Amino acid sequence: MLSVDGVTVERERLPVVRDVSLSVEAGAITVLLGANGAGKTTLLEGISGIVDLAAGTISLDGARIDRKEPFRRVAAGLAHVEEGRSVFPELTTTENLLVASGGRAVDEVFEMFPELAERRHVAGGLLSGGEQQMLVLGRALLLRPKALMVDELSQGLAPRVVARLMAAVRELADAGIAVLLVEQFARLALELGRRAYVLRGGEVVYDGGCAELRASDELLESLYLGEVEAGNGARRAG
Repeated sequence: MLSVDGVTVERERLPVVRDVSLSVEAGAITVLLGANGAGKTTLLEGISGIVDLAAGTISLDGARIDRKEPFRRVAAGLAHVEEGRSVFPELTTTENLLVASGGRAVDEVFEMFPELAERRHVAGGLLSGGEQQMLVLGRALLLRPKALMVDELSQGLAPRVVARLMAAVRELADAGIAVLLVEQFARLALELGRRAYVLRGGEVVYDGGCAELRASDELLESLYLGEVEAGNGARRAG
């Protein structure tokens, strides 16, 4: 559903992401892991068009989108939940949802997150961190995405809130959306995902099944710390 081929992204003329290729299947969660500074957020920003690509192509549902402006990528079916809970703080929960609704009713979001239904008239800036993440996910759902990229959903949240949010992400994937999940809690993400990629120094050093990484803490640690060669030597499995 979402295909990234040979993508390089630069910041201040220095490559941060180098020749990255990955694919995200419809109806499945694909996990993108890596230490801080590995290039995960930059890669997602390149896919969504927040930053320009230096090289490579991006396709969604078989059609290239890398030459489209960011809002046209959204119209094509790409949604990006960015790191940092970007809500409109002075708008109510309902108004935040209406911004992305395209005139559609927002009740489906309240059905997925009853917690938000109880807070529908509360300003976005007064919601808890977990409620704000629910709101951001709800806005993405209203875009009717074919592919959804989620960046560090669990940041700063209690474990029970993280579990609630991850269950919602699982529900979205089960509904047929292709989900690319960046998550700091690797073990949690690997429990949800089918396929995993690990970035180190902006390059893919692992492309394979989540099950293999779940089964070996040593392998995951070696990928993070650099004991497995990057680039063309990326380990592949599954």
